[in-house]
Amino acid sequence: MPMGPSKDFESIKKLDENGVEYWKARELMAVLGYSTWRRFEDVIIKAKQACVNSRQFPQDHFADIGKMTQIGHGIVRRLDDYKLDRYACYLIAQNGDSTKKEIATAQTYFAVQTRRQEMFDGLPDAERRIQLRSDVADKNKKLFSTARLSGVSNFGLFNDAGYTGLYGMPSKEIEIKKSIPKGELLDHAGSEELGANLFRITQTEAKLRRENIKGDLDSRRTHFDVGKKVRQTMKELGSEMPENLKPEKHIKALKREVRAVGIGKMKMLGK
Repeated sequence: MPMGPSKDFESIKKLDENGVEYWKARELMAVLGYSTWRRFEDVIIKAKQACVNSRQFPQDHFADIGKMTQIGHGIVRRLDDYKLDRYACYLIAQNGDSTKKEIATAQTYFAVQTRRQEMFDGLPDAERRIQLRSDVADKNKKLFSTARLSGVSNFGLFNDAGYTGLYGMPSKEIEIKKSIPKGELLDHAGSEELGANLFRITQTEAKLRRENIKGDLDSRRTHFDVGKKVRQTMKELGSEMPENLKPEKHIKALKREVRAVGIGKMKMLGK
């Protein structure tokens, strides 16, 4: 878990309907130590130009999400904002005021995170699934911790509410449909299914915390609603429904295979 200033970047990070992380410019502005949008927008303009200089399209990394808003007395004006991917944040940090300690922290954070993503994207499918399974386990711990603070006492029902929303049926029925042992649903899930569950988990945790939801019933309903929303998004995208995705070999068996392949490669290289 990130410690120190870098945890601020994690706390404002969001995931879109495809499980892709992003940051909102106005939220990032505060974390980077800028008090006015005008000054921060100057940095964004420089970052966009750096993007162009790298022969990339700014719109692919700086998505305009500005909107009209009422500021009082019936006056409406446009409030500029951007949906930024990691690369956009990295460019902003590189073009920010280097005298600000927040900028120095951001430069290190986004450089490291960008490198980690490059390494992740280069992983074979098996290793990517192993990484996703680990991410789901970590985020589930965070979800249950937040749920406990929200007053959840029956974690079995709370957990099943999320599955029911996402899969359209409780976990017991999913396991029967997929012919997998009890309690091993995520261990047999492929990358696509794990991605859907990761989105369900992170968004439920964020909603419980953001809206200060309390009590077993309301927390359970929230988990169900988020799961259902993820399911609806999958439908709109034309994705296969999660209950119809075929189970894969247990994650432990996959880890053993990947480890064995790695050892074999080392022997071939004489190491």
